[in-house]
Amino acid sequence: MEIDRDDSQPAITPSQETTERPSVELKWGVLIAIGTGTFMSALDTSVVNTVLPIVNQSFHSDIATVEWVVLVYLLLVSGMLPGFGRLGDLRGHKPVYIGGFGLFIASSLLCALSPSVTALIGARALQSLAAAMLSANSPAILTKTFPATERGKALGLQATMTYLGLSAGPSLGGLLTERFGWRSVFFINLPVGIIALLLSLYFIPKDTPNKALERFDWRGALTFMGGLVALLLGLNQGHEWGWASPAILGALVVAALLLGTFLWIEMHTPTPMLDLSLFRSRSFSASISSAVLNYICVNSIIFLMPFYLIQGRGFSPAQAGFLLTAQPIVMAIVAPISGTLSDTIGARLPGMTGMGILALGLYLLSRLNAASPFSAIALALGVSGLGIGTFISPNSNSLMGSAPRHRQGIASGLMATARNVGMVLGVGLSGAIFTTVLSQGEASNSTILFKAVETSFAAIILVAVVGVLTSAIRGDDLRED
Repeated sequence: MEIDRDDSQPAITPSQETTERPSVELKWGVLIAIGTGTFMSALDTSVVNTVLPIVNQSFHSDIATVEWVVLVYLLLVSGMLPGFGRLGDLRGHKPVYIGGFGLFIASSLLCALSPSVTALIGARALQSLAAAMLSANSPAILTKTFPATERGKALGLQATMTYLGLSAGPSLGGLLTERFGWRSVFFINLPVGIIALLLSLYFIPKDTPNKALERFDWRGALTFMGGLVALLLGLNQGHEWGWASPAILGALVVAALLLGTFLWIEMHTPTPMLDLSLFRSRSFSASISSAVLNYICVNSIIFLMPFYLIQGRGFSPAQAGFLLTAQPIVMAIVAPISGTLSDTIGARLPGMTGMGILALGLYLLSRLNAASPFSAIALALGVSGLGIGTFISPNSNSLMGSAPRHRQGIASGLMATARNVGMVLGVGLSGAIFTTVLSQGEASNSTILFKAVETSFAAIILVAVVGVLTSAIRGDDLRED
């Protein structure tokens, strides 16, 4: 039987609360440490996506194969996030977070030294393990560090660091690739990662493990990871392998069996990995759903635009990278403003507004063609960034605020899972439409590429519209400390 979340944990004493709430000076140090790590992760993500066409050419591969450099990372990290979030709740968020840094630095080095696309995919799989350890615990650390009245501001500033990494990634990646080759974009993780690791060791306070009260649910963690990876693999590769192929049908059947087993385990274990009662909150459920839809749109843009700019328009990687910074720069400016605003008015209105603006930005992107000027491309990306930045921080504030303090790790893990599931589905959906339209014409005909981009973005607009609706039904019942 599932433990009632309100009675299963002892009350927090004033001394414990003082331990968990650092001083005013120290809490901003925690934000700097978390923000630097977030910057590193975002920098890596944006760089890899930007240089994907160059990696494709370097290994003389094809789009379907090189796509796995991104997909293997997203697939595996999605399955591991809730488990590492729960592990942080039980063993302390700081040690899990710190351990992720060492592994991320080592795996980045392996990526840079990869002799083949297969080796690169394998190194990215290892990197996904480290990323899960980081992403599943950073929002929980911030939420425990800042009071409820400043939670949106803190999460918004963390989002700003994310977008600064996304802003620097395309231009920096383009310049590094042109001068030193694509491998250099992985070497850049080493100095940034070491700095983030040292800051985290110094500033993040040690949290008390809870291992005496609850055990880690290994059965739940493994069945969830296997089931989610199988599900996302089937959904993502259905267009490539054929929806009726034995591989896809087998993956979907395995996913159904494992995820069904996972739910049974969670309902019958006294210490579940995933507290299913979290989803009784309308705010929590709507925030999770909205996040998935938002990131489908975000990653569709990330996936499609390099092909439009580099292969369709013939821009250099540096030129493409410069243009792509328009979106994250706007996001970095808007995110802390919308996060602070959500501390006062809640998440519903900013969430709806953000998804609506994102739908407009996707429409502008769908109208780009072979003659679109730089200003039109930058405007479309900027409008999209405005929508994303307006949405993300309030939605994260609503999600983390609707979870109790002793479930912050699993809430943080689920928030990151929603992001990565949305990214996988974004690549799968936009990739399916993109490659299907491309197959209807000659590969040498650039007109068909622009048609493929237009059709893909037109379909993603519908996803953003659904996101407006899920944001509208949320409540604004943010928990107070």
